[in-house]
Amino acid sequence: MTIRPPAPSVRPGSATFRPAGRTDREGLVCPTRRALLASTVLGLTFAALPAFLHGAFAQDAAAPNATSPGTAPDAAKSAGAAAGEWRHGLSLLGSPKYPDGFKRFDYVNADAPKAGLLRLSVDGTFDSLNDIITRGTPAAGMQLVYDTLMSPALDEVATEYGLLAEAVSFPADFSSVTYRLRAEAKWHDGEPVTADDVVWSFEELIKNNPRQAYYYSHVKSVAKTGEREVTFTFDQAGNRELPQIVGQIRIMPKHWWTGTDASGRKRDISQTTLEVPLGSGPYKVKEVSPGRSISFERVADYWGKDLPVNVGTNNFDEQRYEYFRDSTVELEAFKGDQYDFRIETSAKDWATAYDFPAVKQGRVVLEEFPIRSSGSMQAFIPNLRRAKFQDQRVRRALNYALDFAGMNRTLFYDQYKRTTSFFQNTELASSGLPSGLELEILNSVKDKVPADVFTKPYENPPSGGEDVRRANLREAMKLLRAAGYDVKGGKLVNAQGEPFTIEFLLASPAFERVVLFYKPSLERLGITVTVRLVDTSQYINRLRARDYDMIITGWGQSLSPGNEQRDFWGSAAADQDGSSNYAGIKDPGIDELIEKVIYAKDRDELVAATHALDRVLLAHDYVIPSWTYPNIRTARWNRFGHPEKLPEYSFGFPDIWWWDEAKAAKTGGTR
Repeated sequence: MTIRPPAPSVRPGSATFRPAGRTDREGLVCPTRRALLASTVLGLTFAALPAFLHGAFAQDAAAPNATSPGTAPDAAKSAGAAAGEWRHGLSLLGSPKYPDGFKRFDYVNADAPKAGLLRLSVDGTFDSLNDIITRGTPAAGMQLVYDTLMSPALDEVATEYGLLAEAVSFPADFSSVTYRLRAEAKWHDGEPVTADDVVWSFEELIKNNPRQAYYYSHVKSVAKTGEREVTFTFDQAGNRELPQIVGQIRIMPKHWWTGTDASGRKRDISQTTLEVPLGSGPYKVKEVSPGRSISFERVADYWGKDLPVNVGTNNFDEQRYEYFRDSTVELEAFKGDQYDFRIETSAKDWATAYDFPAVKQGRVVLEEFPIRSSGSMQAFIPNLRRAKFQDQRVRRALNYALDFAGMNRTLFYDQYKRTTSFFQNTELASSGLPSGLELEILNSVKDKVPADVFTKPYENPPSGGEDVRRANLREAMKLLRAAGYDVKGGKLVNAQGEPFTIEFLLASPAFERVVLFYKPSLERLGITVTVRLVDTSQYINRLRARDYDMIITGWGQSLSPGNEQRDFWGSAAADQDGSSNYAGIKDPGIDELIEKVIYAKDRDELVAATHALDRVLLAHDYVIPSWTYPNIRTARWNRFGHPEKLPEYSFGFPDIWWWDEAKAAKTGGTR
């Protein structure tokens, strides 16, 4: 249930924000909370990809709620109600912070003005307004048009409150969940949102999106069980997160999608389209320039504007997303006041590119927001579906060849630290040697995991000066020779005389300098290195086809890992169309540990099981870990206000920010 920018927003599509779980110009994973659910195309992850992949439940992977660590979230307590009773919210970590009947979230400004145009940037292009399917490249921000059954709080972890649903109920064994819709919920054409819409939306989602079908594979059936009630029945009991994750499904209008367009042609949700869709959310599409820009206008009579989960949010009259195919042009456009807000993921640009007059005059504000718990692994990921990467010694050798200290100093202005966990900077990260409950869990799969996990903590190879680099390359060559390779004629070859080659598949020119720094060390080992820079469409197609040697991307995590771990590391996902198992991991020990994470009975068991999973993933050297940064670097034209105290686990942009007319007048941007 994760995932993964710094996820500012309850609603997705905040363009300069990067897709959940994606990596950006320096391989930084932007950790938002439930990227897997909302990223309706592949969870694709590169700089050229648009921001539509933001989850409707995007939020920072977070530290525990201060009121809930160690609380066993049993059915009777997990929402502050007895099992089977109707409840207003759901939490995996104890009782929800906000009681039934609460008026608004503590962190919002209930009196925030509704005004202004927010301009954001998106990398790449788009050719569709249908982001349910895996075809095409959907536009950013489409989820602004829709509602979900539940909505998260940005000052809690793994907690949701009713949006389309006014109440939710589930039995003590978590074998099903029933949602009751609000009678006042309606589409923008005035038609009510119905239980039939919910059933149809779920069925179409899993029919047209393999990744979602895999994620929701434990939903055995969905049925209308009352005038405004829908019940999801699961094929198993005991999975605490299943009642929550179905509440995050986007609900779409059955009557519109099964109708005809202006030309009389029957609509088809399985196909790409540029027809403006009908929604029920706080915004609707205003204007589309295919591949170049899309704008959304606030719905003045939005049915849910006064709900507790929406008070103080959706404050901009219009949100516009401008597309750029070149990151340098995109940055210069910001300097030229062509859009308002950006997240800077380049250490070099952060250090050198913001010394321009508007910054000195205070018209542009540079600010870093802390990532409370990044929970991410960003890495060079070899494709284990290719035989040359299947030997762990080869993968470890590639790690020895990476001169992180030199790269950090030369390219990144010493801003980064090396990543050492798949759950970096959270309590879920393994450390030291296993003990207690974690050791018990590892012993239960002892014959299926590397022996090193019991005796040796994971460490990346040392990194430092020239002597260290040379020693690392000697160790790398030793490992490669042990794996059956040798150097002949200056080329690393296997026993059959076949050369060892690596093609790095990239979708952003900004990654080239990273690979080019890595390349000489690999070549000193006799490895032939090529860099393949492709456009977004080619990259997506090759990722879908698993046609790559090495990519640079990653996985974001939340504090409450669950079903998405199957998608990341599970054997079944390795060959699943659209999964996030980029490495192609197939390991029975990891499969068992994933199930122990999913079926953990309480917080202590969840943490211990995740420690064990993390430790075993690291021990296999599936990836070459890259780097991490503790803050979100932002630049904005000084036209906006935000609550004085931001929520604990997100800086809330743009959802709880607003247009400040006085600041805009001084900055020179009244609109």
